[in-house]
Amino acid sequence: MKRVHVALWLSSALVLANGSSAWSANLVIAAPNWPSGKATANILKIGLSKEFGLDADIKELGALNAFVGLDSGTVDIHPEVWSPNLDAVIDKYVVQKKAVILAHRAVNAWQGLCATPAAAKDFKSVDDLKDKEKTAVLDTDGDGKGELWIGAPTWLSTGIERVRANSYGYVANLSLVEAEEDVAMAAVDAAVATDQPMVFACYAPHYVFDLHKITRLAEPAHADDKWKIVPASDPDWISKSSAPVAWPTAHFSIAYATALMTSHADVAKFLENVDFTTDEVTEMSYALEVERQDPVTFAKAWVDKNSGRVDGWARK
Repeated sequence: MKRVHVALWLSSALVLANGSSAWSANLVIAAPNWPSGKATANILKIGLSKEFGLDADIKELGALNAFVGLDSGTVDIHPEVWSPNLDAVIDKYVVQKKAVILAHRAVNAWQGLCATPAAAKDFKSVDDLKDKEKTAVLDTDGDGKGELWIGAPTWLSTGIERVRANSYGYVANLSLVEAEEDVAMAAVDAAVATDQPMVFACYAPHYVFDLHKITRLAEPAHADDKWKIVPASDPDWISKSSAPVAWPTAHFSIAYATALMTSHADVAKFLENVDFTTDEVTEMSYALEVERQDPVTFAKAWVDKNSGRVDGWARK
């Protein structure tokens, strides 16, 4: 026991003396808290080890904190940066400060509101959410108001969904629920299994569309002049914003610190060549969330299966 305590003390002393552990990683990857983000973060970690012998730490961080880290040098890579969700952040760190680079390849995506089969009978468009008599069937806690999941607490899109609820007007008769995605998807599973109506914020690529027959609610077409989202740096950004239209076309890309161009130009080139497809991202989320595969185990198998392709990312 004494030898164990001495070893631990010496290890702590070494960290304090040097300011960092002797085993510190070469790179830091910020992992989002959604399934495909966890998968891609681990695929990048394993791919970088395979191609360059570099060790990367993975830290779960919200997008805003990740960008602060990319700017300050404490984070090197973010695997899934969504636009338009993070356009204000992208403008600050990519366009103005030039501290972050977005890889030129992107995965196409979309965002909106969806209904389970039981809900799709009554909820075909966003206008139906403004009908108090209809939304009563979405009430699961008996408080007289239906519930609608709008995203995880740390997602910037969650705040935008709150803006949209205010702008459309259905916030008057619906409680907007913020919860982690795995909790919300478990609720979707239960609602479908018991033929209960549920309406929720949704996005694609996502495994839920392979798992259930989910319907997207119709909305007025996106119009730039009606999409007024104030930067989240303003504490009153939600009340000052307005968005009574559908989301604009979405996509997501890998982001990396501009400093990588100097410190690890080979890594920057590798990241620019990563070419995940929409179907692959859906499969990743299905594997982690439905099949409950461990992110690291899944990523190792994915890299092994796609070994030649990963080699190509490093050599193009």
